[in-house]
Amino acid sequence: MDLKRQYRALKAEIDAAVDEVLDSGWFVLGKQVEAFEREFAEYCGVKYAVGVGSGVEAIHLALVAAGIGPGDEVITVPNTAVPTALGISFAGARPTFADIEADTYLIDPERVEAAITHRTKAIMPVHLYGQVVAMAPLREIARSRGLLVIEDAAQAHGATYQGKKAGALGDAGCFSFYPSKNLGCYGEGGAVTTNDERIAERVRMLRNYGQSDRYHHKLKGYNSRLDEMQAAILRVKLRHLDAGNERRREIASLYNAGLVTADVVCPIVRAEYEPRTNELVRGGHVYHLYVVRSKQRDALQAHLKARGVGTQIHYPIPVHLQQAYADLGLGPGSYPVAEQAAREVLSIPIYPELADAEAREVIEAIESFPKSGSK
Repeated sequence: MDLKRQYRALKAEIDAAVDEVLDSGWFVLGKQVEAFEREFAEYCGVKYAVGVGSGVEAIHLALVAAGIGPGDEVITVPNTAVPTALGISFAGARPTFADIEADTYLIDPERVEAAITHRTKAIMPVHLYGQVVAMAPLREIARSRGLLVIEDAAQAHGATYQGKKAGALGDAGCFSFYPSKNLGCYGEGGAVTTNDERIAERVRMLRNYGQSDRYHHKLKGYNSRLDEMQAAILRVKLRHLDAGNERRREIASLYNAGLVTADVVCPIVRAEYEPRTNELVRGGHVYHLYVVRSKQRDALQAHLKARGVGTQIHYPIPVHLQQAYADLGLGPGSYPVAEQAAREVLSIPIYPELADAEAREVIEAIESFPKSGSK
């Protein structure tokens, strides 16, 4: 993506917001953070949002605030960014995994049930690529087993499931505002969303050295504060988030139509049923990433590079096969669906400022890749 295009489109608003912070002389945990927290909570449809230093810190602090720590296990997926697992590790808990659905790349609720042990305290669904996990069956599993649900919503700002936004579907939601996210700041930032007053209050203390008031430390906390500058920028960009997400859907529609005959598998948007009417609805995918799949992924990536199309692999090495998590003792074949996806997925350009003509260039480049007869 091209972050310069985004800045130029919002330059006047962002420059004014930055100037306001500079003129105020207040740079940490001030009025901008308070205002952004109110606005983001309202946007997500929750009572509370607490700004923190990053997405991984949102996971870390949400788990600690919920009472999860050493000796506990948290079930998540192996095909996520390693920071998902690191947030669990920072809390002192052990990440464990459930394999994924082959078509959506999202956690498979049936496999979650099988992964629960007496040490399991929470399930952490990852709303990967901008599509929300099938939360109804996951919540039912959690309810029946007395588990918490902590959402990793780092790629799902504004995504919906059965009429509710990501971050409002579990006991807490964890967001990253890394610059490339659908809602990104110009540095590091994150937030925890929740309807649980106790979790919100504990995250507020934990992010600021465990202080309830200045010099009154109720908890052994951390330094993980969203700063005023980033909050001011996020307030501007939040006003444009829905429009940006809609533009992403438009580009995705161009890809969906243009790649029908290409030798790739396009993203699957899960069918959903509105619980009150039982009518079929479409999931609220926000296409943080548009990920195609090919058995010739590496050759396709090289072909696109030669045609001037930038791509990336999200993610080439599943978490359980990372050296950092060798202590889990999980080798190749432990999660075959996730491992196969890691060998075949490829992210192609998508961001709100991408022009239709550029999207068509991407389509043409993929279409020109020699067909193998097998996707």
